[in-house]
Amino acid sequence: MSPEAAAPLARPEQAVRPSVDPTTMSGIPVRRLYGPDDVAHIDYAQSIGDPGQFPYTRGMHPTMYRGKVWTMRQFAGFGNARQTNQRFKYLLEKGQTGLSTAFDLPTLMGRDSDDPLSLGEVGKCGGAIASLEDMRVLFDGINLGEVSTSMTINAPAAILLAFYICVAREQGVPLDCLRGTLQNDILKEFHAQNEFVFPPAPSVKLVIDTIEYCTQHMPQWNTVSISGYHIREAGATAQQELAMTIADGMCYTEEAIKRGLDVDAFAPRLSFFWDVHNEFFEEIAKLRAARRMWAHIMRDRFRAANERSWWLRCHCQTAGVSLTEQQPMVNIIRVAFQALAGVLGGTQSLHTNSMDETLALPTENAVKIALRTQQIIAEETGVTRTVDPLGGSYFIESLTNEMEQRAQAIIDETYERFGGVLPATEAGYFRRLIADASFKYGQEFDRGERVMIGVNKYVEHDFERIAILKIDESVEREQVARLREMRQRRDKARHAAALGKLREAALAGENVMPALIDAAEALATVGEMMHTLESVYGRYDGGPEL
Repeated sequence: MSPEAAAPLARPEQAVRPSVDPTTMSGIPVRRLYGPDDVAHIDYAQSIGDPGQFPYTRGMHPTMYRGKVWTMRQFAGFGNARQTNQRFKYLLEKGQTGLSTAFDLPTLMGRDSDDPLSLGEVGKCGGAIASLEDMRVLFDGINLGEVSTSMTINAPAAILLAFYICVAREQGVPLDCLRGTLQNDILKEFHAQNEFVFPPAPSVKLVIDTIEYCTQHMPQWNTVSISGYHIREAGATAQQELAMTIADGMCYTEEAIKRGLDVDAFAPRLSFFWDVHNEFFEEIAKLRAARRMWAHIMRDRFRAANERSWWLRCHCQTAGVSLTEQQPMVNIIRVAFQALAGVLGGTQSLHTNSMDETLALPTENAVKIALRTQQIIAEETGVTRTVDPLGGSYFIESLTNEMEQRAQAIIDETYERFGGVLPATEAGYFRRLIADASFKYGQEFDRGERVMIGVNKYVEHDFERIAILKIDESVEREQVARLREMRQRRDKARHAAALGKLREAALAGENVMPALIDAAEALATVGEMMHTLESVYGRYDGGPEL
């Protein structure tokens, strides 16, 4: 018998137990065992409460998914407006319960399809929408009074909302019947994603314009989806995502109150958008902590009296940054666990990424599998039968508290050191936090301390490639031709007058939404309206170097 065979086997705990406690992806130490002592200081009624009761840690509604399952809202958009319209109809036929619109990069940056800087990008990462005529095609055959529509758009958000309003009017749908969400969170662009055009202050002013307009005319519309998703995708930790997103929500609330809006008039229509990453329990704790934090902030800091103002309603999306080109079928498994975390955390709406989204826009088959993932969770797993099934777990409650404390410390520093979110943004504070966290995670990954299956563990060099969606170059040529033809036949005097009134409204510091709607009806394009606003607000160069 060899010496190796004769040696006694190590007990499993001795073989794998690290010298120090392992940590979550966000660096929170995780002990071997949690028990009553870890939650002894938590007052159930004050800090946890029953579902539907302040501070909503366990969910905003008493019955949650027993009463209504979350909205299954798959992100969709590619090519031109007609192609995206067809994808919308396909998803609705397969059981999707809400629309979520992806725009291409030129549209996101406020540029027309024939802008020289748009060359090669038209229709590639979303649908190309340059004018009201494109928006009409995008929702052709879809009754806007019967669907809830989310639009992922930021710097030109007010313009795309104006297009949507015009289409609704043409369909005969009253504005007070429109349901949906405008992402419209420009602050996170300065923190993480860089799809900004104007400087921070006028950019936030445009957000408040949409909040004010929708509060007055579109009471069912979610005026801004305050987004942590892109912050997390840029490399932030879970508690940084939580802190920065809550802080951004505080900033919009402060600015809307300065505008003269009553907090209870607009706060119930604010919503949030979270990334759901691989660290299963941490993501659940993050969503629970977010609800509790927001409830206290709105009630105690902003003195909101309406219970609905205290609710943190949210959409979640599985982590795009976790998807891998290597062994892409494995992405289906990642997405399923991330989606389950979102559900157990109490989301109101969910997008599950398709397995091929790290390579291209999803194919119909890939997006169907992603949708079926949500449907299996909702209808086969049984997790919807009871509300907050992990509530009361020693680990979950302890982790929820830890997430809240760490996030609150970042918010406190934002206000104590910088005086608020806007000056902190202009100083690059949030960008530095994200950069440092991303660098730290990269080092841990390179050392093998953070595992990504197929990339730095269980690697296969001959993994199967999958078919991906490719956008033909003819899409760009056809889109540009339609845009130029529209410019030739529109009423040039009406168009020029509308853009002139838009500039006057911007110079006067007025709410520009009415002027944007008039310009949309005059067939002014996204790029033309953005250039008009830029002539007043200026263009932002990105702020201080990190």
